[in-house]
Amino acid sequence: MASTSITPDLVEPTPALGPISEAWRRFRRDRLASVGLGVLCLLLFAAVTGKVLTEWWVVFDPAAIRLPDKFLPPFSPASAGIQDVPVFGHYLLGTDELGRDVFARMLQGSFVSLSIGFIAVGIAVTVGITLGGLAGFYGNVRLGFISVDTLIMRFTDTMMCFPAFFLVLTVVALLPPSIYNIMVVIGLTSWEGTARFVRAEFLSLREQDFVIAAVALGVPERRIIFRHMVPNSMAPVLVSATIDVAGAILTESALSFLGFGVQPPYATWGNILADGKDFIFDAPWLFFLPGCAILIVVLAFNLVGEGLREALNPRLRAL
Repeated sequence: MASTSITPDLVEPTPALGPISEAWRRFRRDRLASVGLGVLCLLLFAAVTGKVLTEWWVVFDPAAIRLPDKFLPPFSPASAGIQDVPVFGHYLLGTDELGRDVFARMLQGSFVSLSIGFIAVGIAVTVGITLGGLAGFYGNVRLGFISVDTLIMRFTDTMMCFPAFFLVLTVVALLPPSIYNIMVVIGLTSWEGTARFVRAEFLSLREQDFVIAAVALGVPERRIIFRHMVPNSMAPVLVSATIDVAGAILTESALSFLGFGVQPPYATWGNILADGKDFIFDAPWLFFLPGCAILIVVLAFNLVGEGLREALNPRLRAL
């Protein structure tokens, strides 16, 4: 029998994947991270749907008080004569002590919690990239008797010495209650980790050949920073930001639970939890529903963050 052989001319080379495609392939292999991403996609859909249906096109009214229907368990029908109860006249997640629809309040709370998390982390990332980039790129520049790097890093260390939650609690208690104040305060008290990550990446990138070549060619510093160094330092920042969103949601929920967070008539998972703590035995769904929602969302963000950390750092796969 004649043996057949495949010549090298007939073998098609496997196309090389780009860095983004390769990172996405590694991320999809992590089942827990994929599950977390699916949960976050569902949450994002629920948040957008809740914004539309509770504020723009009011199908679900989270502030409507229906005293005859107070403390109804999930899937209970509405009382006779009540016409504005959605979902075929049933309360999908029951009602609270004022007869408000818990499903509508959970929908509104998902958008409020997510928006606070993303905007607060956006502020923190902006401040962290700015200060960390200055410390890493201009670290040797001296301001009198102290260098830029030393000044910024000692300020960062000082901020990290304060307990973050108590600092946020103190500032929020002194300011008028507002959702925007909470976003800004959480963002301005959680940038330290990002600054340290960016500084470390800049110190490493500053010694790379492509940066040295750009400096030798006379490329402006602003172009070197924003075109070459910032994009190459985003991997650890992206991982940190994903996990920080979970921390911001937890902080907002804790503030709302203590009464210093988002004020009525807006519903958040934290103040739903606070309203339900007094009725944990009479109406346990008021306590367990927002608590489970916070648990699942924070866990999903942490799983996605861990998956991104491993996908964006291939060296971890080789260990």
